This record gives sequence, C-alpha cells and structure tokens, in this order.
Amino acid sequence: MKFRIVLGALTLFSLTGCAPAYEENDQAASAKTVAEPIATGPMIDADGDSVGLASIVELDGVLALNLSLSSMPAGEKALHLHTTGACDGPDFKSAGGHLNPQSVSHGKMSETGPHLGDFPNITIAQDGLTELSLPIDGTPKNILGHIFDIDGTAVMIHAGPDDYLSDPAGAAGPRIACGILSKV
Repeated sequence: MKFRIVLGALTLFSLTGCAPAYEENDQAASAKTVAEPIATGPMIDADGDSVGLASIVELDGVLALNLSLSSMPAGEKALHLHTTGACDGPDFKSAGGHLNPQSVSHGKMSETGPHLGDFPNITIAQDGLTELSLPIDGTPKNILGHIFDIDGTAVMIHAGPDDYLSDPAGAAGPRIACGILSKV
C-alpha cells in the first residue's frame, strides 16, 4: 500500500508540475491528464486575507491535498485537516481538533498514530510562496466520507512545525491559515 501511495504521489507531482523537469516526446506529453479537483477551499489568514487555495484531487485511486500558497510567513509549518469546516478568525478554533475518525494518537511517531488529518510538515519559501501536493493515506471512499461529513472539514496551517508525537496536536503552535473544503 505504501508503494502505491508513493507512486501515486509521484504521479500527482508530475501532473501538477511539482516534479523535476525532464524532456518528453510529443506523444507522452499529449497523454498527460490533469486531475480535476473533488473539493476546493480558499485559504485565509487570521485577518481574513486570502493566502491561497487548497484542493483535493484523485488520480488512479489516490487522493492528494494540493496547496498553492502566497503571502505566508517563511519556514517549516504544520499542516493538518481539522474536524469542522469552520474558519472563524483570528484563532480558527472553530475548526476543532485534527480529523481523527479512528480515535488514534497524534503523529506518525506515536504508537497508534497518525490521525487521518496529519500530514508531513511543509516549508514555506522566503518569498511566502509554496505549491505542493501531498498524498492522503487511505481509500478515497473512506477518506471522502470523513471529509464531507455533516460539519465538513478545514485545512489548517500552524505557526510552527509538528513534532509528530505530542498528542493531540503536535505542539505546532497557533493556527495561522485556514480553508474550508467544499465539494466541486
């Protein structure tokens, strides 16, 4: 399963322009398809200003969270899906905790983790811009059922990195950007 997810992520990276450039022939280039978003959500900061867009795409049975960010503070940041589709500023606590339908411990380094909503830390470039695609572990039907539950889901970026162990939130600091995912 892990190999399939990595392979899917590599495919998503190459289809979204995040993979290293390489030469391809015309036939290979015309065979490329771009994954259409299943869900999107504008990302806002604590002042309510736009800082980018989050989307979920599916390609070959693998879901990925795509982010296109601007005007963000540089550095390593935690990224999570949160249980409620609400982004009331300035602290975004309305989004609840991490998306954790299996009620496991937080973080990939915990014995029973990670949460469904736990992602690797992301790095925001010095110019505040970042574009990335991260695979979501699990089957699309199961994942989408949790994301599109009755109260929705939010994408959250924290001020600092996740330590991948502290429960329940990874000691990642304040919530600095939030987006509500909506079906396309």
